[in-house]
Amino acid sequence: MAKKTPQEPDFETALRELEALVEKMEQGDLSLEDSLNHFERGVILSRTCQQALKSAEQKVEVLMQKNAREEITSFDSEDA
Repeated sequence: MAKKTPQEPDFETALRELEALVEKMEQGDLSLEDSLNHFERGVILSRTCQQALKSAEQKVEVLMQKNAREEITSFDSEDA
């Protein structure tokens, strides 16, 4: 996985910024140039979010596979 650059926010920050950009664009008050700049930034943020979600999904899959190989034992309340 590629390391994050200082310009690449974490998932939650990217999602909040993306939501704010969408809200501004939906208002329709931006110039064409500003809309294009917002759109470009939105694409970058969207990719950041997608990559973070993909990475999280891969981690979950690895954990699920690892747990599937382990033998499940019952909990005996008398030992506690």
